[in-house]
Amino acid sequence: MTDPSDDQTSSGTPVTESNPTGVTTPGGAAASAGEATEEAADRPQPREPWDYPRHWIADVLASDGGVVHLRPIIPDDADRVVRFHAGLSERTRYMRYFGPTPTLPPREVARMTTVDYQKRVALVAVLGGDIIAIGLYEGLEFDGKPESAEVAFVVADDHQGRGLGPILLEHLAGAAAESGFVRFEAEVLSENPNMVAVFRDAGYQLSRSFDGSTVHVEFLIDPTEALLSVRNARERASEARSVANLLRPSSVAVIGASTDPKKVGNALLANIIAGGFTGPVFPVNGPGPAEDESSADTGAQAAPHGPGPGRSTPAQRRGHERPPSVRGIRAYPTVRDIPDPVDLAVVAVPAATVDDVLDDCLVKGVRTLVVVSSGFGESGEAGLESEHRLLEQVREHGMRLVGPNALGVANNEPSVALNATLAPRIPATGRVGFFCQSGALGIAILDTAARRQIGLSTFVSAGNRADVSGNDLLQYWDSDTATDVILLYLESFGNPRKFSRIARRVSRSKPIVAVKSGKGAMTAARAARSSAASLDDQIAQMVLEQAGVIQVDTISELFDCATIFAYQPLPRGPRTRIIGNSSVLGSLAAETARGGGLEVTDTIDLGAGASEDAFEAAVTDAMGDPSVDAVIVVFVPPVAVDADWHARALMAAANTQVSRAADTAGGPDANHPKPIVTTFLAVEGIPPGLMKPGDNGLPDVGSIPSYGSPERAANALARSWQYARWRERPESEIHRPDNTDPEAARGYVREAMEDLVADGGDTGPGLTLGHVESATVLGWYGISIVPFREVTTMHEASAAGRELGFPVAVKATSQTWRGRLDREGARLDLPDATAVVTAFAELSELTGDRVLHIQKMAPKGIGTMIRVRDDRSFGSLISFGLSGRTFDLLGDHGYRAIPLSALDASELIDEPRSSALLRGYAGEPPVDRTALADLLLRISTLVEDIPEVREVVLDPILSSPDGAAVLTALIRVGPVPTRADTGPRRLG
Repeated sequence: MTDPSDDQTSSGTPVTESNPTGVTTPGGAAASAGEATEEAADRPQPREPWDYPRHWIADVLASDGGVVHLRPIIPDDADRVVRFHAGLSERTRYMRYFGPTPTLPPREVARMTTVDYQKRVALVAVLGGDIIAIGLYEGLEFDGKPESAEVAFVVADDHQGRGLGPILLEHLAGAAAESGFVRFEAEVLSENPNMVAVFRDAGYQLSRSFDGSTVHVEFLIDPTEALLSVRNARERASEARSVANLLRPSSVAVIGASTDPKKVGNALLANIIAGGFTGPVFPVNGPGPAEDESSADTGAQAAPHGPGPGRSTPAQRRGHERPPSVRGIRAYPTVRDIPDPVDLAVVAVPAATVDDVLDDCLVKGVRTLVVVSSGFGESGEAGLESEHRLLEQVREHGMRLVGPNALGVANNEPSVALNATLAPRIPATGRVGFFCQSGALGIAILDTAARRQIGLSTFVSAGNRADVSGNDLLQYWDSDTATDVILLYLESFGNPRKFSRIARRVSRSKPIVAVKSGKGAMTAARAARSSAASLDDQIAQMVLEQAGVIQVDTISELFDCATIFAYQPLPRGPRTRIIGNSSVLGSLAAETARGGGLEVTDTIDLGAGASEDAFEAAVTDAMGDPSVDAVIVVFVPPVAVDADWHARALMAAANTQVSRAADTAGGPDANHPKPIVTTFLAVEGIPPGLMKPGDNGLPDVGSIPSYGSPERAANALARSWQYARWRERPESEIHRPDNTDPEAARGYVREAMEDLVADGGDTGPGLTLGHVESATVLGWYGISIVPFREVTTMHEASAAGRELGFPVAVKATSQTWRGRLDREGARLDLPDATAVVTAFAELSELTGDRVLHIQKMAPKGIGTMIRVRDDRSFGSLISFGLSGRTFDLLGDHGYRAIPLSALDASELIDEPRSSALLRGYAGEPPVDRTALADLLLRISTLVEDIPEVREVVLDPILSSPDGAAVLTALIRVGPVPTRADTGPRRLG
């Protein structure tokens, strides 16, 4: 029996002599175009062969963590389809075609490979150039079902159980929805219940009927919360598995392992051996450049990838003279010559020769490549093109890639003990996971972590981050029981939307501390490409805080936070007691603590000559006081004393809380563990006397971290409290507001896009819809604009005023005149038609606008604004603030990533400094926050549903105690810059 995630289903009728494929031909030859329904005529027109939507191409992860390439089928696939069908087992053919079907007739092969990419769509999963799965749908309009399509897929026997069936289903559903279909149907043999389970387990609500030997299944394909939940869970599992393949290999090959100690390959092999890797290690030194040419760390320029006269064959590579062993271990000419399986290949050959190893790795079944070679994207545009080709080939071979230009990877778990890095020193085993991009900086980071006694569980330096990214590591660490704290050093966000979604989930159980570096940490070439992706630090902090990420500015702060998170509990509240032997240093700690949001309840100065007994008594009292949530101890003796006694006293006092919690019947505040930090002789890390050793003799939970200054200790504790407070927030689910019609809005927007293309317009910046069109789209999401009319003559203006009902306003429509501080672009509170005509004449002459707006007067209120804009670093961002150029100039706005939860919306309203005006200022009544939050959620849902909506501006919104009145709204639509994290699963 095959795995239920990959069983086969049949499309159409059983196989017969007259219909050898089991696929119903819609309508037959006599069917005419006139029989199509009006609904079908409104759909996108069929395409010619090879003219398929390019965004349907995707690299995806199978459930085992391997990469598979998906694309639409083309006529050139005919031979591949024949080979694929011939390789299927009899049972698989029977399940798919309801009969044996040993061969496919040429006419059927031609029909399968020639589709219109609208009413008939077929997708193929390709690995190493061979088709390993096919999925297809075919419209049923000729059966009187213009909105339905029949779906089927089949997976090669060797690849069943890898989750390819559900992946094909996701992508077929996405393509069908774009083509106007809303429902899938399928015919399944009664003896094949696993196929029905594929549809059900995907989150679809099935309708089933039975007809003897077959089951007829129908389901709507619109995305639902259940579908997204299943998609995200499967994505999480497959990405975590792919990282597990990287960090938990059973064997490693070092390609380019040189006998020269100065070469990178030699250093890598030495570090793997010295680290005590528990599996076999295979040096590979066949390619001549590994021995004879410059090493990978010389920055050799990348040559164009792909077949060519300079590319060597395995036989040629075996012909190079090479040493029989490296560091006493037998060496092999190529990876494919290794007699045992290889999970991980670390590549240390010049960039120009990386191509030579890819085919060997595919044949060998290598799962992941770590490429430390430089000379790719960091070196300029030519190198970037080579990097793109490298990634394409790696994924076509079914592998994942760390790098290029990577430092390497490490896993300190004793059962693995992998140090496949160039770092001469890595920290001891601990419970901190670390991801960074920069290779050179990674060495310094690892050395600093080791000096500060921060133990690592795993470490990945992704270099240019062509493939494996921080998002993948977050998915892995989320379920990794060996990791409690996550550290990130990021130069950019590859898929910011996905990062925000994953981080929000992971932060609920594990703290994530991130340094978002600037361009100064990048090479000149990378900084130039990233200039457009720079993000205001304030905005970055708001968006990261939304996801629960603790953002810091420096490496030192990163490790300050890591130390307290790794060894101390989270504070239950902000109440902090400071104990020390210096009033000045105590005051510095107190001031910093208050600035970070802590409440300093007491500052106890024990005096410069305080004994260890005095320290122990003061700390013991604080740890047992239910009115204290955290303790900062400042110990800097003015004369030489035996600090070991003070350390033992401090540890004894900290440990009294544990015993007291076991014996006392006090309240939860008394029993809850309290964090304690110190500036113990200005030592950084865990001083020996403050270490609580674990089973391995290394610092364990309960060790007391020490900082170089009282300010750093207070800052670390403050960030611990900020994170604890975020975790205490109730989880707010993302719900769809009532009274929305996404299908109508989506169709309207896409029709506008098609009209723009048909008119020969430039789709680069997109198209700004008019005020009326924008109001129409917003109306489908339950957002009403204060009634207005567009007029071009005095007569129309007068009629509009009477229709709307006085009083009304006459407004200019050009951006130059809207929102002016002097309000010269509007005439307000016009009581009758005469005043309207006069105002129309004045504004027409003053502004030169051919079209003016007549709008019903709205209730008085405070002007606010909502805006959605594209950001290259974080995707679509929604902002809120008070309306007007003054607030724009001051930058007094709050920002959040989309989608918003109800809690996100509430917090966004409070984000601007001027939001105090909305809560009731100087005796004024507070505005209706619920109405504002509802607007935010509706705009968020609109942009989430329709990615072609690139910008939305609601400005001004008059907020009052009675509600929120939107006066003006504009929408800009345009091509989707990236489909990452929208629609079916795919790698970035």
